[in-house]
Amino acid sequence: MTSRVFCIGNGESRKSFDLIKLKSYGKIYGCNALYRDFTPDVLIAVDHGIMHEIYQSGYCQNNETWLRNWVPVPGMMYEQMKYGGVQGEDLEKLKKENFAINENKKDDRQMFVIHGSNLAGKVNILKKNKELTQKEVNHTNLNITWVTDNDKAHTLEDLVPGERDRGYAAGATSGRVALIQNKDVKEVYLIGHDLESNTHQINNMYKGTKYYGLPENNPIPSVNWRTQWKTLFCEYPHVQFYKVNPEGNSGKDNISKPVDDWVDVRNLKYINFQTTLDKIGIK
Repeated sequence: MTSRVFCIGNGESRKSFDLIKLKSYGKIYGCNALYRDFTPDVLIAVDHGIMHEIYQSGYCQNNETWLRNWVPVPGMMYEQMKYGGVQGEDLEKLKKENFAINENKKDDRQMFVIHGSNLAGKVNILKKNKELTQKEVNHTNLNITWVTDNDKAHTLEDLVPGERDRGYAAGATSGRVALIQNKDVKEVYLIGHDLESNTHQINNMYKGTKYYGLPENNPIPSVNWRTQWKTLFCEYPHVQFYKVNPEGNSGKDNISKPVDDWVDVRNLKYINFQTTLDKIGIK
């Protein structure tokens, strides 16, 4: 339990913010590819590709991680779940095809997690149109990760017994995990949750890398992020939330300004980076 948590997003505004300084001042919750550069106290990921990347990197062996629908199944189900019931000559042909599948080595592991479409549909595509190239057939991703029983990976469906995962994006999900795990929390700081972009292009620390959009892509619409965070603000009225922007709510750019959807939220304040450091006593 802690009275202060930091929820770290991957907006580019946090490039100049030294996350290591926060280590002794509260519990840190991060999202997705943050693990590539920094180890938070708890990591959250909800999209298939990055979830499997995180696990296959070995990160979950030593670090608490919460993943969406991360449910290991027995190895005896492997053939059925991967190939979708394809049998005989079709199965043999399918096994010979060099389909793009993200899968780690089984070694002596007995359980696996699978996300994406099985390969049965690809057999039908190949049968119907023999002119299709391998690249065209590979449009559907399949992620398979063999797991150990002593890891620190948890499924979000187990976060609240009897309650379904809400399907939030990773950012708001990190906030929800933090609030549920820390019953006595008084302050939540949102750092790097930019919501908007100061350019006409995507705003993300990891743009252009695997599982992220190209740098020249348009910004991702923020309506769902804003709605999800506002729900959390309202559900926890006793908690003071701080959206940490480079320039607070000065309005100097698209990030450092009040969020229109949040104008009626009473337990939210905007502060800049330096005020954040001063407030929590970091020199």
